[in-house]
Amino acid sequence: MSVANADLPLYGELGMTFMQWPQVTNLERSDAEVVVTGVPFDLATSGRPGARLGPAAIRQASANLIWEGARWPWSFALDDYLAVEDSGNLLFKHGEPQTLVDNLEAHIGSIVSSGKKALTFGGDHFITLPVLRAYAKKYGPVALVHVDAHTDTYSGGSRYDHGTIFHHAVQEGLVDHEHSIQLGIRTSYTVEGHPFEVLDAAWINDHGPTATLERIRARVGDKPIYVSFDIDGLDPAFAPGTGTPVVAGLTVDCALKLIRGLQGLDLIGMDVVEVAPAYDNAEITALAGATLALEFLYVLAATTHSLGVHK
Repeated sequence: MSVANADLPLYGELGMTFMQWPQVTNLERSDAEVVVTGVPFDLATSGRPGARLGPAAIRQASANLIWEGARWPWSFALDDYLAVEDSGNLLFKHGEPQTLVDNLEAHIGSIVSSGKKALTFGGDHFITLPVLRAYAKKYGPVALVHVDAHTDTYSGGSRYDHGTIFHHAVQEGLVDHEHSIQLGIRTSYTVEGHPFEVLDAAWINDHGPTATLERIRARVGDKPIYVSFDIDGLDPAFAPGTGTPVVAGLTVDCALKLIRGLQGLDLIGMDVVEVAPAYDNAEITALAGATLALEFLYVLAATTHSLGVHK
């Protein structure tokens, strides 16, 4: 990765890798199938800041998941079927958001062009926009599965704004909005002309994961799918550590079942964003983020090797 105008990142020392997996030393020579990247950036927040500390918190919380070996309910140990490495935190010049945009797009582009998948930890949700730009260069418009309390399709924000990313993604042709879906929404948006199908949190809570997955699968079809999970898609009872918490969200159980139910689809990448540990309690938000990310990796392995869960 070529890093322009970058400082040593604040909070950028890699105290531990996600799940204690190896750290990438040379991306081009890496045998990893999935590369983890932390993006300690929260200059695009409109509410409470602090998501720049999310990558460190998610990695730290993953220590609670390492001992299990074969994670329940899966019937296999992930390390036996999927090679994952952690590239540490992205370098960019703090206080100059455009260096974040340029360097993140270049970094994800190098991962994707080498045939790997990217698992990215925010940081605020703005980071998804340069990630999608990198993915679209290889795949064209991708199908988006987006979990959030907010649609993030607002058009009136500033240049760097975590509430406008999917407005710009549609305008730039990065996502195939006719095959994309937003889940857990429970804040206002303009329904008329909205580019995505929306299953709001009340509908999902009433109908459950099975019915929700039927709608997801019908929507995305056989398109390459990118999953963007804003942790505030969860109810604050399960994820208080975030910048813009909204009550009446999804449970962690429901969210894990939704991720698990994506097995067999053409999943190409995922991000987990908006974990803000300053507002967390007993690491439960960071642990939820780490667990959702790990579940996604199990789904990738299970899809590739036709593996399943204990019955």
